Amino acid sequence: MTLQSTSIPLRLLGRGKVREIYEVDSDSLLLVASDRISAFDVVMNESIPHKGAVLTQISAWWFAQLGKITKHHLINADIDEIISQFPVLKDYRQQLFGRTMLCRRTDVFPIECVVRGYLSGSAWSEYLAHGTLAGEVLPDGLRESDRLTPALFSPATKAATGHDENITRARMAELLGVKDADALERRARQIYDFGVEVASARGIIIADTKFEFGRTKSGEILLIDEVMTPDSSRFWPKDGYEPGRAQKSFDKQPVRDYLAAEKKAGRWNGEAPPPSLPDDVVAATSRRYLDLYQAMTGQLLTQT
Repeated sequence: MTLQSTSIPLRLLGRGKVREIYEVDSDSLLLVASDRISAFDVVMNESIPHKGAVLTQISAWWFAQLGKITKHHLINADIDEIISQFPVLKDYRQQLFGRTMLCRRTDVFPIECVVRGYLSGSAWSEYLAHGTLAGEVLPDGLRESDRLTPALFSPATKAATGHDENITRARMAELLGVKDADALERRARQIYDFGVEVASARGIIIADTKFEFGRTKSGEILLIDEVMTPDSSRFWPKDGYEPGRAQKSFDKQPVRDYLAAEKKAGRWNGEAPPPSLPDDVVAATSRRYLDLYQAMTGQLLTQT
């Protein structure tokens, strides 16, 4: 079973590339992760089985680990406890099970805080073309998948639709103010370093990841949305890591690879509507989401 979209008796505040956001009250939201998938900032027509549940449950797992590192927005990810608090949802349990988070409400910073520990993906493409990342010069002689020491903080503007845009650290400070920009970078690096240590003990490299933050009415900065999931991160198995080439990954790389081939062949221009995903690409992507969840948490995905 896959879930392309939801419809529940709460006010829909927004529908993102993957999640629906519902208003619970003035202080809390319900985030429901569908099985939609986006790549190159375009939402595909096909759904990926189990994807929404993986995103939600691995985020909840990370939030539990991060309690001593950072304040975050998660209140509860147990649907039965959520329903007991909000009985209006009781007839929607099957739709919401495993893919729902009750969260504190914040004013979202309009920046994605990307931390890159390795040179890969769009960062590698820009480096090959210009020797830069978001316009900032990197050292000569780097190879694809080389480790970056220290990790690079590489912010981007958030786009509800269309393409996110990499920006310089200086531009981020202009948009948010120096104090908030410093606070977000410091928090993002701290969370990434913690995640790298946890993942490494499980034989996994977190090559890069992105975080989002929001501010509560009282002024607290919280980690929000998802955290270190296959949608927001690039995960590699440690035992196969070799710089100088692309790496096998636990994330949506099968989708990216297929779309990249379609673009190279001139069958897709990189904009919506996207090409249809073959069944084997859908199945391979679903398998990688499930494999990553089990490898990281040591648990099987809860699906009933």
